[in-house]
Amino acid sequence: MTLPHSLGGAGDPQPPQAMEVHRLEHRQEEERKEERQHSLHMGSSMQRHTFRSSEEEHEFSAADYALAAALALTASSELSWEAQLRHQTSAVELEERGQKRVGFGNDWERTEIAFLRTHRLLRQRRDWKMLRQRTEEKVQEAKELRELCSGRGPWFWIPLRSHAVWEHTTVLLTCTVQASPPPQVTWYKNDTRIDPRLFPAGKYRITNNYGLLSLEIRRCTIEDSATYTVRVNNAYGQASSFAKVLVRTYLGKDAGFDSEIFKRSMFGPSVEFTSVLKPVFAREKEPFSLSCLFSEDVLDAESIQWFQDGRLLRSLRRRKILYADRQASLKVSCTYKEDEGLYTVQVPSPFGPREQSTYVLVRDAEAENPGAPGSPLNVRCLDVNRDCLILTWAPPSDTRGNAITAYSIERCQGDSGEWVPCHEAPGGTCRCPIQGLIEGQSYRFRVRAISKAGSSLPSKASELVVMGDRDAAQRKTEIPFGLGNKITISTDDFEDTVTIPSPPTNVHASEIREAYVVLAWEEPRPRGRAPLTYSLEKSVIGSGTWEAISTESPVKSPRFAVLDLEKKKSYVFRVRAMNQYGLSDPSEPSEPIALRGQPATLPPPAQVQAFRDTQTSVSLTWDPVKDPELLGYYIYSREVGSSEWQTVNNKPIQGTRFTVPGLRTGKEYEFCVRSVSEAGVGESSAATEPIRVKQALATPSAPYGFALLNCGKNEMVIGWKPPKRRGGGKILGYFLDQHDSEELDWHAVNQQPIPTRVCKVSDLREGHFYEFRARAANWAGVGELSAPSSLFECKEWTMPQPGPPYDVRVSEVRATSLMLQWEPPLYTGAGPVTGYHVSFQEEGSEQWKPVTPGPISGTHLRVSDLQPGKSYVFQVQAMNSAGLGQPSMPTDPVLLEDKPGAHEIEVGVDEEGFIYLAFEAPEAPDSSEFQWSKDYKGPLDPQRVKIEDTVNKSKVILKEPGLEDLGTYSVIVTDDDEDISASHTLTEEELEKLKKLSHEIRNPVIKLISGWNVDILERGEVRLWLEVEKLSPAAELHLIFNNKEIFSSPNRKINFDREKGLVEVIIQNLSEEDKGSYTAQLQDGKAKNQITLTLVDDDFDKLLRQADAKRRDWKRKQGPYFEQPLQWKVTEDCQVQLTCKVTNTKKETRFQWFFQRAEMPDGQYDPETGTGLLCIEELSKKDKGIYRAMVSDDRGEDDTILDLTGDALDAIFTELGRIGALSATPLKIQGTEEGIRIFSKVKYYNVEYMKTTWFHKDKRLESGDRIRTGTTLDEIWLHILDPKDSDKGKYTLEIAAGKEVRQLSTDLSGQAFEDAMAEHQRLKALAIIEKNRAKVVRGLPDVATIMEDKTLCLTCVISGDPTPEISWLKNDQPVTFLDRYRMEVRGTEVTITIEKVNSDDSGRYGVFVKNKYGSETGQVTISVFKHGDEPKELKSM
Repeated sequence: MTLPHSLGGAGDPQPPQAMEVHRLEHRQEEERKEERQHSLHMGSSMQRHTFRSSEEEHEFSAADYALAAALALTASSELSWEAQLRHQTSAVELEERGQKRVGFGNDWERTEIAFLRTHRLLRQRRDWKMLRQRTEEKVQEAKELRELCSGRGPWFWIPLRSHAVWEHTTVLLTCTVQASPPPQVTWYKNDTRIDPRLFPAGKYRITNNYGLLSLEIRRCTIEDSATYTVRVNNAYGQASSFAKVLVRTYLGKDAGFDSEIFKRSMFGPSVEFTSVLKPVFAREKEPFSLSCLFSEDVLDAESIQWFQDGRLLRSLRRRKILYADRQASLKVSCTYKEDEGLYTVQVPSPFGPREQSTYVLVRDAEAENPGAPGSPLNVRCLDVNRDCLILTWAPPSDTRGNAITAYSIERCQGDSGEWVPCHEAPGGTCRCPIQGLIEGQSYRFRVRAISKAGSSLPSKASELVVMGDRDAAQRKTEIPFGLGNKITISTDDFEDTVTIPSPPTNVHASEIREAYVVLAWEEPRPRGRAPLTYSLEKSVIGSGTWEAISTESPVKSPRFAVLDLEKKKSYVFRVRAMNQYGLSDPSEPSEPIALRGQPATLPPPAQVQAFRDTQTSVSLTWDPVKDPELLGYYIYSREVGSSEWQTVNNKPIQGTRFTVPGLRTGKEYEFCVRSVSEAGVGESSAATEPIRVKQALATPSAPYGFALLNCGKNEMVIGWKPPKRRGGGKILGYFLDQHDSEELDWHAVNQQPIPTRVCKVSDLREGHFYEFRARAANWAGVGELSAPSSLFECKEWTMPQPGPPYDVRVSEVRATSLMLQWEPPLYTGAGPVTGYHVSFQEEGSEQWKPVTPGPISGTHLRVSDLQPGKSYVFQVQAMNSAGLGQPSMPTDPVLLEDKPGAHEIEVGVDEEGFIYLAFEAPEAPDSSEFQWSKDYKGPLDPQRVKIEDTVNKSKVILKEPGLEDLGTYSVIVTDDDEDISASHTLTEEELEKLKKLSHEIRNPVIKLISGWNVDILERGEVRLWLEVEKLSPAAELHLIFNNKEIFSSPNRKINFDREKGLVEVIIQNLSEEDKGSYTAQLQDGKAKNQITLTLVDDDFDKLLRQADAKRRDWKRKQGPYFEQPLQWKVTEDCQVQLTCKVTNTKKETRFQWFFQRAEMPDGQYDPETGTGLLCIEELSKKDKGIYRAMVSDDRGEDDTILDLTGDALDAIFTELGRIGALSATPLKIQGTEEGIRIFSKVKYYNVEYMKTTWFHKDKRLESGDRIRTGTTLDEIWLHILDPKDSDKGKYTLEIAAGKEVRQLSTDLSGQAFEDAMAEHQRLKALAIIEKNRAKVVRGLPDVATIMEDKTLCLTCVISGDPTPEISWLKNDQPVTFLDRYRMEVRGTEVTITIEKVNSDDSGRYGVFVKNKYGSETGQVTISVFKHGDEPKELKSM
């Protein structure tokens, strides 16, 4: 609805007298109207309006009138339902008609009266419609009532309720059901139908007394504890009700509604976790998952909740929450840094919700550019307006050694999926304004970090934001009325339609940063209804001038970021508002504003301390950094000794405590913390003291598994299992309590801790039942109190069978085997124990199976051939002559698997030569002990072994190894929650190898890597050397030559490098004096070795010759020399090239080519590369000879020779022939004048080194009258003269060059033969024509000169058959032979004579001959010159 904006200002202005009369008349009319309508009851939900005078009305604002109208409508909602309905109908009809009530002065009164009249008519019409509708509803209700009375489905008026009763008492379950017709009733116990006939008489009694149903259960026992359900059904439906019955076992024990049995019966099974959530180290852009197993099925899977940092998670497109087969899992398909955090899974249980937590750490993805920083995170959009917003993000923790110089911001509009760069922010800030956005559009943003190494991967995209007016909601007011309706009133409705806006107000800086200032202001009032835009101006303090701020698009929001300001200058700003009707005056200037300096990063936190937590984690604490700009903390770690810090978390931590997971047990680490803000990552805190990763000391958990081991008249022997969590320390003892079932109080059995897990309890009363509980104690204190044991009766054991074995232990668990050990029973029965029966049970099965076919005699057993990945439970029974005794307490379920990082016993020989067995357990607590045993029979014999224990390591040294030391050595680490144990069987064969190695260590030999070697060095020196293992600085060398120790001399230099184990002897000039044997005697402590080299006879002579040749070659290379000697090469073009290469040249070096001792100027030489080249285009016999290349300068000379006279020349010709044969083109057929020619082109042909043979239809052809063969340097051909049909067929050319044979074939038949014959005939005819055609054979010159008055004679020879016709032409015109012109023909000679020539006779003359075969013209140019002139031809010469 729209209400009037203003009560004044409507219509034309009136004089004061008219206005006074108008007010008086209006007041009188108001009073008369109030009297007329005083008795009128307005039941149509409209209250009576009291109209005021125009003066009084002018005192209220438009908003006051709007609020009054809304309140009137709100008050009407308190009237009757019919009145509300009528009011809604009238409002709807008015809105549909588009009516708009706007009145001024008396117009308002007339409008209101018309409204009331119309409303009254509408109310009457609506009352009639409502009366009819109510009548129809009552008729319908009557019909439904009759149907309900005739029949309905059952429903429980009073349902069943649960009961808790004592044993041997009676319980009565009752409920009330209503149904028509009466239903059939069936009772169930745990979904099994109850039939009283199948149970003892009187056990169940079922009655149905007019809808009162009852089930009576008499003499209740424990088996009667169940869920009882009654189901009723008839033709119209069915219903059911259930209740739980809890039968208490006996008074004082598990009785009442707080008992566990009652809770399980009432609230379902207790769900426990059977697996532990472990820390997850995920990688950015890759998937990860969390999963846990439950002990029971969770009926309502939706009740399982996952949390991240306390925030409830829901399934999304990339995150799925699943549950199946007692396993709850959380799977993330694409990981971002924002997914890092503490994850918690929570499941309901009768005893309160159960939950587990673990931390997920997200590593940086592999960078696209090596060395580029990690991606930013937590990109958020703040202060969203119509066309701008503020974008913030968190800097990455790892910059990979390169500082971040800038951030690149990308945006995506809507769901386009297209990311485009939109801004770049400096590297010292993580906050940036984004402008130029479109109102009503949605955007997402992401950020990349940039360093000198390149750009990072993009961050996770921000949440989708829609650009809009953030103040639009504040300008609207919603007032509810009626049945769920509401009125929305906007201040825009009170604005004038055409209004030039007022100036904006309160121009100020809402945000000041290093690179920009965000200006904010308040909208003008009044602003008009037209959309507003703003223009901004700035002025430097002191300049006195205003400058408009340019914008790419109109500013629509009362926010704008100014980016182009200069530092160290102060500015003031003002704003103008603008709409379609005009521009406002400027606002008041803002306060002076200047850019801030570069924001500083936050200082690091103080008091960073590390504490032990678990075997793979360390807990950190630090003092908080109290700064509002703080975004969190980054943690870094490194192993002691390493200089490189590793990132622990990639998402800033909000608190001041964190547990670092994933550390290596037993290693020492250092940690530091850095503060994170929008200015970046701060400096590192001081590193913590090195801390070794170990289990933190805590109080132990409760003991469990109590068992009765022996019983007398007044005493019992009780045993129990140790706590599952020992608290990282040694168990100092146990405190045991006892409880008589007939008493209320518990009593302590011992005041001092019991060091063992077996205790004799005395002073008991025979025939009484007792239960026990215990606590374990370590250095951290007394642990949890255990749950009470089962009731044990104090009655002396007299059975003949033995009692139960106890302390059944499982160790050395591997994928398919384990070791069982136990203690013999304390009660042996009628005779001694003769053996033990061991049985196992797969987890989930109730069947016990024997491990071995028969009993075993010892108290240990290795169980093998088990299935990996399965869990097993074991128990042991002792047997004697009377039979099997009581079984032991079953072990805990044991999962068969190879634990990662499990250690085995190391067997070897130490530096002193002692044989040892060592075991290392880095994860063991500080108080742990290594318990060694041999053949599982107790501690080792100190007479034969020596045990040395260090931190986390134990070593057994065999004093005098012998056959007595053979056997199985086992070790168990105490005080650890996990099984840390191993064994090794020492066999005789292994012991012999170890003893041999021990002898070698105690009597060591220096290891020889390489024996004596002989090398000839570049200058001809001879190097004798050998290599052994690395020696100590105290190692000694004695070099013996021919039984005499030698030392370094000018001709014989001896080097001994102990670090490399190198011994070398360098002989400068090898001579006969150096012939003999060389022996190197080495000693390093106890280790020795001796190596001998013999240089005599042929070996020495050969070495001497090689050394001399090497020396001469070195001298040669002091000047220019040939690095590559002369050698020949045949190119594909059959060109022979002689090449060589020179090195060690200079500018003055001279290069020469010689052939047969004569210098060849055609040879080439390139000084840049040192390459010499001599090309022989067509090699022939004349090129046979000795070729020599020589190089020389002032340092010396060198030459290289190539002999091309014998085999080398033959090899070249053979190679030429081979290349020529391979270059032969396919055979071609060509018609000629004489016949048909078949030929192949080759690059080279040599008659001596290449042989050709032609075949026709596999028959060899020889040259004859009609067949001619031949070759040229580039062609091999066959010519068939006067071809006939018998010449058709396949022709083959065989080319042989050395061992290379090539065959080419073509088929001269069919179309090929016809085409060749046609060409032959054509060419033959052309030859005849050419032979008989008229031609000018010779005689006419090109130019002839002659002086005037001379006689010119031109003679030429012609040919042709028949004799050709002859005519002469002058300048292409026929010559008339008159007067001075005459022609004479004598045989084939034709003469033209011109007497007394003059200048008119100059021109171009031609003789034209013609017969039937053709014609031809011979031409000559005649030049006539005057007496005394020189001819033009002579002038040009």
